[in-house]
Amino acid sequence: MYPVVFEVPQGVPIFGGQPITSYGVMLLLAFAVAGVVLRVEMRRGGIDADNVWDILVAGIVGGLVGGRGLDMALHYSRTVADPVGMLLDGGMVWYGGVILGTTLIAWRAHSLRTDLGPVFDAIAPAVALGYGVGRVGCFLVGDDYGRPTDSWVGVRFPRGRPPSHVEIMEERFGITVDPEMIARHGEVLPVHPTQLYETALSTAVFFLLWTQRRHCHEKGWLFMTWLVWAGTARFAVEIFRAKDDRVLGPLSVSQLLSLVFVGVGVVCGRKLRKPQ
Repeated sequence: MYPVVFEVPQGVPIFGGQPITSYGVMLLLAFAVAGVVLRVEMRRGGIDADNVWDILVAGIVGGLVGGRGLDMALHYSRTVADPVGMLLDGGMVWYGGVILGTTLIAWRAHSLRTDLGPVFDAIAPAVALGYGVGRVGCFLVGDDYGRPTDSWVGVRFPRGRPPSHVEIMEERFGITVDPEMIARHGEVLPVHPTQLYETALSTAVFFLLWTQRRHCHEKGWLFMTWLVWAGTARFAVEIFRAKDDRVLGPLSVSQLLSLVFVGVGVVCGRKLRKPQ
């Protein structure tokens, strides 16, 4: 784990002494990568180059505000106790960023009188690759990891957010830890690196979409295809996640949203698909 890349020198005004986290660096890289792909695909789709930057900014703002906003809403008690801390140093919920980011992109594209079909098809591979890059940042700071495991893939996060301690697993996530596992590994447990699972799956989805981006179906079909694959991948990874938001039996909030994504993608994708 490398949570801090470096600290800003003390002599620098305002930001002196502040840590530059690996999560922040990877988040910036994720937006940059997604922005490059989105720009390339929007221009290939015939969108006016003068409108590309406006649409990109809308997506970035929506992604940041939506991701942070949903995290604060899901952790309401912590937000009420320390709103400034949650705002400045809280997490990001991917679905919140996708929903608000996509909404703002659609609004901005519509206001610019841009055809929404090519815009949404451009979003699909861009978000898939950007998400894969961003999840590496979560791994580096020890956030969003999985349940304890004795398998060879297990990774310890002694300085994670939160650390993968026995106490955290039992009290925060409600996971009963096998005493034999504690005897073997001590108080810091190896867990599933679900961040890397998502990086691998989302990158695979990107390559799949990239090979299909010149499809012969109605515009918007590629975005619906991404909804199906992204929702399926997230639902599967959530099975291994250590979560405190399982609201419907074993299902987490993200899994419920994943089912919505898959359902919308299947229904709308069929309508946009042309017979071969």
